[in-house]
This record gives sequence, C-alpha cells and structure tokens, in this order.
Amino acid sequence: MQEKEIGTVTHYYGHLSVGIIELQDTLKVGDTVHIKGHTDDFTEAVESMEIEHASVTEAKAGDVIGIKVTQKVHPHNKVYKVIA
Repeated sequence: MQEKEIGTVTHYYGHLSVGIIELQDTLKVGDTVHIKGHTDDFTEAVESMEIEHASVTEAKAGDVIGIKVTQKVHPHNKVYKVIA
C-alpha cells in the first residue's frame, strides 16, 4: 500500500469530531487518508468534506477543508492519501 503526503492538520474541533486540513494535493470524498503524528496513527475513509461550511466532493492544493474523523487529531499531524 502506497501513501502520498497531501496535507497537514491545522485544527481540531472536538465537539464536532472534525479535523481541519490544509491541502497540498487533491482529495475526494471516498478516498482513504492516513493521519499520523506523535500520538496519532490511524486510517479512515473520507465520507464528507467541507470548505467554508459548504459541502464539497473534491478539494485541491491550497484548499483548507474540514473532514469528520473518528479519533482526535492534533495540529501538525501529517495527512497522507492511501493509494491502492
């Protein structure tokens, strides 16, 4: 399984379980991401994504997106897209 670094976590909203990610590459709903940091290391499918509170199906480099996560994430965590 290959991975490509596509972004960095900038913020986490615990009450919403949403991670904010600044992208350096494209990401689509349905892609699988691997989030890795000092205390975090998990993989999950992107089921929904928002830019400025508007639901989107695809985001590109430079976009700042919010995605639902099942575990807490921390600023500076690296986000990788899993390439099957």
